[in-house]
Amino acid sequence: MLVVQKFGGTSVGDIARIKNVAKKVKQEIDLGNKVVVVVSAMSGVTNQLVDYCNQVSTLTTQDALAEYDSVAATGEQVTCGLLALELQSIGYKARSFLGWQVPVTTDDVHSKARIDEIDGTAILEAMKKYDVVVVAGFQGIHVASKRISTLGRGGSDTSAVAVAAAIKADRCDIYTDVDGVYTTDPRITDKAQKLDKVTYEEMLEMAYSGSKVLQTRSVAMAMAHNVRVRVLSTFAETTETSGTVLVNNNEEVMEKRLITGISYSKNDVRITITKVPDRPGLSASIFGALAQAEVNVDMIVQNISEEGFTDVTFTTSKEELERAKLAIDSVKSEAKYEEVKFDENIAKISVIGVGMISHSGVAHTMFKTLADKGINISLISTSEIKISVLIAKEYGELAVRVLHTAFELDK
Repeated sequence: MLVVQKFGGTSVGDIARIKNVAKKVKQEIDLGNKVVVVVSAMSGVTNQLVDYCNQVSTLTTQDALAEYDSVAATGEQVTCGLLALELQSIGYKARSFLGWQVPVTTDDVHSKARIDEIDGTAILEAMKKYDVVVVAGFQGIHVASKRISTLGRGGSDTSAVAVAAAIKADRCDIYTDVDGVYTTDPRITDKAQKLDKVTYEEMLEMAYSGSKVLQTRSVAMAMAHNVRVRVLSTFAETTETSGTVLVNNNEEVMEKRLITGISYSKNDVRITITKVPDRPGLSASIFGALAQAEVNVDMIVQNISEEGFTDVTFTTSKEELERAKLAIDSVKSEAKYEEVKFDENIAKISVIGVGMISHSGVAHTMFKTLADKGINISLISTSEIKISVLIAKEYGELAVRVLHTAFELDK
């Protein structure tokens, strides 16, 4: 069996933990499997590197972000070299690869580049000569400019899934500091339950809505390439049935399970553009500028026109707020809005489950449960398998707990 193992920052947080990771790799090899390992930077390292960049730059231009990538990519370079050395010291032939050596080719959107292609040939050739191949996650190369690129926070998950797809691995194991995917954050309620299986669609919605277990793009890539992904803990004994496995809809996901989980995000900001003239094309101009600036927009609401004007409200992540401000300002002369308001004191709560497709009453249960606790809803967004609401941040954890109980997810 060909297995890709990915280890996150907490898993490789210091030398002792890197030695523990080497033991996990050894266990997989002892089972007779071929192993490729993808690693993140040691915990805290990327934050420190980003802080250094922020101290000398506002990071609002692509030139600045290209240099940011050169700095940020060094964290994974250190980890992958150290793990290869440790594997050599315990008797294995190990070879490390940086993103450009694979190569992982990307577009030129620095700081959150998207993978264009991974040629698995070099990795597969190296596996003929080495027991283990270790790949630096989170990074790639834009070929035309010959510049290092990074994939955004959590990008090592995407690297691992992409490598697994490129070499046609049988499984991609994502090792983290939790032992699987839970019905909600166990730190908010001890009644959260670990899920043995979750569909790609559910995991995609959970990741997008605030669950930090897997990066959104990694789930989308796993679904697109049918990569079998398992989430499990670096710090626990593991077996073939450990963790949570991502599966297709047509696999044995119980239809009787109405709701799979409750996601919670404190990382959103609500932006309201007031008194926009109510005429065709202005919303397109505003959101076109945001798209050009690579700002991801989530919930969108446009108020009913009053006296020829309307307010446009949407949410984005706090990391993208500065770029959003610049993008909106760039179309002020065209959009002729009055002012822009920002609200960071919000939380996004999402109820997610494939069972919603064939069951009614989920919205009613959600809204009534929140109303009974005096929690006001300011925005609502829906999909086939998700309902998200925006509420005041102070009520975030309370909302998660009461909804977890209301949808019978408690242990």
